[in-house]
Parts: sequence; C-alpha cells; structure tokens
Amino acid sequence: MSVELDVFVGNTTIMDEEVYQLWLDGYTVNDAVSIRMKSGILEQFGTTEDVLESDTMDHYRTFQMTERLLHHPSKLVNQVLFQIPPHRQAMLIERYYAFDEAFVREVLGKKLSKGTKKDLDDVSAKTGITLKSCRRQFDNFKRVFKVVEEMKGPLVENVQCNFLLSDKLARDYAAIVFFANSRFETGKKKLQYLTFEDFAFCACQLIQNWTVGAVDNMVEDMDVDLDKEFLQDLKDLKILITDKDMLDQHKSLVCTGLRGKIQVFNEMEGNFKNLSRGLINIAAKLTNTKDVRDFFIDLVEKVIEPCKADRWLISDVRAFLTQYTNSARALDGFKHQAVWERYMCVIKSCILKMYHD
Repeated sequence: MSVELDVFVGNTTIMDEEVYQLWLDGYTVNDAVSIRMKSGILEQFGTTEDVLESDTMDHYRTFQMTERLLHHPSKLVNQVLFQIPPHRQAMLIERYYAFDEAFVREVLGKKLSKGTKKDLDDVSAKTGITLKSCRRQFDNFKRVFKVVEEMKGPLVENVQCNFLLSDKLARDYAAIVFFANSRFETGKKKLQYLTFEDFAFCACQLIQNWTVGAVDNMVEDMDVDLDKEFLQDLKDLKILITDKDMLDQHKSLVCTGLRGKIQVFNEMEGNFKNLSRGLINIAAKLTNTKDVRDFFIDLVEKVIEPCKADRWLISDVRAFLTQYTNSARALDGFKHQAVWERYMCVIKSCILKMYHD
C-alpha cells in the first residue's frame, strides 16, 4: 500500500508562540492539546487530533532542548544548533523570564533558598499557577540573583547585559534581587493591598537614593546593599523630635504653609507631632536589620493608616510631605540638610505610591 506524504525541509526552527506559552505555563502535552482543540484549531487547519498531538509534542521537545540555553541567554544568541531569527530569540528570552504577579507577591522579600522552594506547592495551590511554572519562575529569580548580587556597576544594567531582558523586565528583576537581599517584609496582612508594581517602584527609589551606588558607582554590591554610613547618619535626624523648640518651630512652619490649602488642616495640626515622631523614628531605627525588614510595615502603621483614619486625600498627603520636607530647611540649628533631603525624597515617593485612595 502506498502512502503520500508532503515533506518540507528547512533550517529555520519553527516555534509556535501559543504552544510556547502553554509550555511555560506548565501544562502537560495532553492538557496543551485539549486547550488547542478548544480554540478550534482542528477545524481551522482541517487536521486530526493525532496530528495536533504530534505537533505539540514536537514543539515541547524543541522547547526542552532550548531551555538550557535560556538559562544563559547569551548562549542562545550565539549558538548555531537552532536557527532562530533575532526577534524570535528576544521573544523566547523575554517570555521565559516573565513572571506572574500573583506568584512574585508570594515570594517577594523571601530568601531564595531550598526552604522557600519547598513551599512552592502551597504557593501553586493558593495562586492557581501550575507547580512547574512556579518552579521555573523561582529558579529564574534565584539564577539572576546569583549572577548579579556581587557585580560592580548599576544593578539594572547588570541584569540587562547578562540576561538580555527589556528595560521594564530588567527593572522588575532588579527590584526582586534588591528585596531578596534586604529581606523586606511584604507578606503581612496589612501589606496585602500593595501590588508588586508598588514595591518595584519603591525598590527603584531606594536603589537610586539609599544604596552605596547612589554615591559611588564602582563598588561591589553597589545597588544591592543599603549605604550603612547613610543609615548611621539618619540617627542625627532625631533632633527634630527630641528638641522641643525645634519640634514646635517645625510644626509652626508646616501649619503656616498649609493653612487654607488642605481639607484636613485641623486633623494634621492635631496629629503633627505623632506623624513627625513616626517619620523620624523610622529613620533612626534603620541601622537595625529587623527594622530595615519592617520598613514598609512601619510606613503603613505610622503614616498611612493614621492619615487614612482621618480621611486624608492623597493630595493632602502630598502637600503635607512637601511642606514638612521644605520647612526643615528654615529651622534654626538644624544642620543635617543633605541627609534630610536624601531621606525624605524616598519616604515621600514611597508613601505616595503606597497611599491607595
């Protein structure tokens, strides 16, 4: 019995983007075939389920063979085994290192260790993301962390150069590396309203202003570790709350500047000293590792929650923080302007990002 076959020979590696996404999402071949069938692909191409299964298996084999190259993206770009056009290479890398918001919120700030990896079963059950996908994303975080944590130079650039990611994704990974290094607490109940994007924005502010790299861009760990000398200098800001005359003068200047400009003036005036103590005590405690980890909890408990309780609008918060920062310049005997500005620029940006109306 004779059988007719149509044969096509080429050297460009065929990769279906939809099947690639199914593979990345951790679906088995059978699950992927079922999903593809539901999309109407059999009717669209006039083919059979057996052919579709064979096609899916062939794609999965190709993806599995390229995975070791994706662990080191420069190898994918320079290899000759798979003939993949540059724009397809970029797509493969970008999607491989992409991650789910729900997943990253569960592991953000945790140690990227075997212990955390053992908990991925629970993360998978909670988020609905397949365990295989959770493991891929976790391994990607850990791989990037290991490569860039000790490197000199800007963190975002190091991620981009070594993993060939887009600027946006490289910045997200820089935030993940930064949080994993300092072990910031992000999982407590009162922080659950915050998104990864909120934390990534704050990480960017901290990296640009509070790390060693903010003052010296050619030291090791420059964008990973907070500047210990700066954190020590923050203790000098306590004079703003321990010197009664300075505290009263600061309040007077802020109230003068905001009278008639915010709707919650009376509430602000009545709670000024508590808010000021909260802001300054956060600064003074950042020399302790535990207090660094609780940085975001402290911002919520000592500033955001009190303001929300008094029904401050975000415009009120912005006006207060601006006036609060600027008024310190006019205080008699206050000699820590550089440290104050460096501290408050980050505090103001983070609070405004975290203050969800």
